[in-house]
Amino acid sequence: MGPSTDSRMEYTSLGETGMRVSRICLGCMSFGSSRYEWGLDRERSQAIIERAIDLGINFFDTANIYNYGESERILGETLSEYDRSWPVVATKVYMEMDEANPNSGGLSRKAIEHELAASKARLGLETIDLYQIHRWDYETAIEETLEALDAAVRRGDVHAIGASSMWAYQLAEALHTSDRRDLARFATMQNHHSLVYREEEREMLPLCDREGLGVIPWSPLAKGFLARPHDERESTRRGRSDTILHRRPYDAGGGIEINERVQELAADYGVSMAQIALAWQLQTDHVDAPIVGVTKVEHVEEAAAAVDLSLSSGDVEYLEAPYQPLPVKGHE
Repeated sequence: MGPSTDSRMEYTSLGETGMRVSRICLGCMSFGSSRYEWGLDRERSQAIIERAIDLGINFFDTANIYNYGESERILGETLSEYDRSWPVVATKVYMEMDEANPNSGGLSRKAIEHELAASKARLGLETIDLYQIHRWDYETAIEETLEALDAAVRRGDVHAIGASSMWAYQLAEALHTSDRRDLARFATMQNHHSLVYREEEREMLPLCDREGLGVIPWSPLAKGFLARPHDERESTRRGRSDTILHRRPYDAGGGIEINERVQELAADYGVSMAQIALAWQLQTDHVDAPIVGVTKVEHVEEAAAAVDLSLSSGDVEYLEAPYQPLPVKGHE
């Protein structure tokens, strides 16, 4: 079973993998309630996944660390009711899963092989479509990590491998290492990018374009900063409790004015602020599919509808104009 026949979702190639994915990727960080105060129980999580599928979304991004495996388990159980050839499932490895076990995190061969097996079991999959390193591991040689990931591809445990937030020189080093040693290359980059955080446009996005990597930005709504007026940031449970949000510089570097311009254009177009912010990113060069995390069915409906929204070049310039350079955030 796949999406409903009335779906109008658009699809694109994920980098050079040949896999076709929806222009919206459903972020699954909120699924489960064992780690985050704003997490969702199984029933509400399943309702969101099922509605996403109805809307034609076939791309899902999770991680082993999201609610310590609960997100993967909920996603896997929900997708088990659908034709396996249809969804594209991505998960990640690196974060420490057990404080009492020093080998439960990082990107050593030992950690990767153990965590990959655990993710496959929770997701109920023989092969994970996209297996990503969640961050750069400064304590493990990149050769060791890439050899372990290449072995996973050759075994058939993984279709493609991807990277997440890092410096452009690190991605270049990893790609060069893969080419030199004839190992599987990173096929995608999941990085921090939105209207109020555009530092990736300096080096990372051009590098991805040159090397043929698919780009799937995380936090396209800046953890909700672009989804509501800036003075209402703490009006939601996540806005009050997500400590990461308060460490990010979204209200600096012109962020407040950008937020107000998003409000203005949302009123002009008769859509939500989130839809304006997503429409901007969907029209950004190099971006394949932004990863949109949601906590309500209405949020995924808004995200899917943003695919049909086209901003004028003048509106794009108006939204971008206040932006000023910011300190790099998201690699931590």
